[in-house]
Formats: sequence, structure tokens, C-alpha cells
Amino acid sequence: MTTLTTAHGARPVAVVTGATGGLGAQICRTLAQAGFAIVAGYRSSANAAHALVGELAGDGHCALCAPVADSAALARLADAVATRYGRCDVLVNCAGTTRFVAHADLDALDDALIDDVLATNVRGPFAMVRALRALLAGSRLAGGGVVINVSSIAAQTAMGSNVMYCASKAALDNLTRSLARALAPTIRVVSVAPGLVDTEFVKSMDSAWRDEQAARTPLGRLAYPEEIARAVLAAVRELRFTTGCVLPVDGGRPLS
Repeated sequence: MTTLTTAHGARPVAVVTGATGGLGAQICRTLAQAGFAIVAGYRSSANAAHALVGELAGDGHCALCAPVADSAALARLADAVATRYGRCDVLVNCAGTTRFVAHADLDALDDALIDDVLATNVRGPFAMVRALRALLAGSRLAGGGVVINVSSIAAQTAMGSNVMYCASKAALDNLTRSLARALAPTIRVVSVAPGLVDTEFVKSMDSAWRDEQAARTPLGRLAYPEEIARAVLAAVRELRFTTGCVLPVDGGRPLS
């Protein structure tokens, strides 16, 4: 994989929230291999985040607490990134939460879960952008600073783990468009929208359900974490005239 550098040759920095999840960890690995110094953001999994940092290609990586629903903590995170690196070129908002609740079971979708989903999946990405905006705006990366919001095809299909999760991803895609307009031309904002990704968590679920989901996908399988990570890297490295859009990595699932 080609190493990515800034116009001045210095190593770029990427902050990835939700870094210890199956998808977040793969995004960290892919960006590190491409030449980024990685800030692996975590909420409570400090040990896992530090272990991940030790496995990444290259050096200069670190793990920092990034509880996306806590704006004061994110301000401290931004200060730490500025002190350690003096820059932030890419922000990947990968932190998210959900719980399986049947769409028709409105009572089971309680207020506490609704608030947690919206705070993490919608307010969290906005708060991360707000905290790191100044650093991103100063990026010397070719094409400028980049925000990648990890969304979901649930935003389009309204089929997912619960009603509010689907709504949160639709809101995130709208946020992508609004922020792209507000932050141009110095910062690009793009959503990457996976279908169901075959992470270790998904592999632990009922195999018949997984097979059914794969069968409903025109390309006949689930997405691999590596494919989502490569889409993130492509949005940063190759699609320099792209902003305010949603890049689907879903095997054509909305077509079925």
C-alpha cells in the first residue's frame, strides 16, 4: 500500500473513535499501514486500545480516552492531540452504539436507550468535529482535513437493530452534508455507509440469521472490515474533490 504524506512530507495524524471495535480497529490498521500516526480513541476499553496501538505498523501512535458523549472530555482530547502532534489531518467517527429491539416493539425502545443511541451516534460525531475543527482546518494533507463519519445502509433502508439506530444513521448522513457545507473548503466531510459487516461480533450471532442477511445481498455475502477500511482510506487519499456525500459499501443490499 502506498505511503501517504502531506504536501510538506510530514506524517499525517488520524484520530479514530471507537477504535477498539472490530471495524474501528481495522480502520486504524489500514490507516497506519498507509503512513498515518493513529490516535486510537476509546471510551472504557483502555487496555484494548493500548494493545491495538502496540500492533500498528509504524510508530508515533497513541491511545487516548474519547468518550464522544462527553464534550468536556473531548476538549481535553483535542488539547492532548495538539500537544503531542500539533496537528490532526483526519477524524474517523467510528464510535457507535445500539441494541437489538424489534421495530414493532415501541415499549422496549425505552428512553434511556434512545438517549444513548442519539448521544453516541449523532451528538458524538458533531462534538468530535467541534473539538478538533481548528486542528483539521490547519491540515496540510493534500485535499485538506477530512472527517469520515461511519454510517450504515440502515439510514437508507430503515432496516436495522432498532428504529432509533436507523434514525440516528439517517441523521448522521444529514449531518455529513450540513458540516460539509459549513466547513468547506478547508475540511471535507464524507459518510462511509457499510452494509452488515462480518466482524467477530456478527460472527458470534446466529449463523442462520447471518446466512439470511448474506442471501438478501445481491453480491451474496456480508462486507469485510477490510473493505470498509479501504473505503475510508480512498475517501481520504483518492477522492479529494468529494465532500458532503455518502459512500455505500453494502454489496447492493438496498436493491433487494
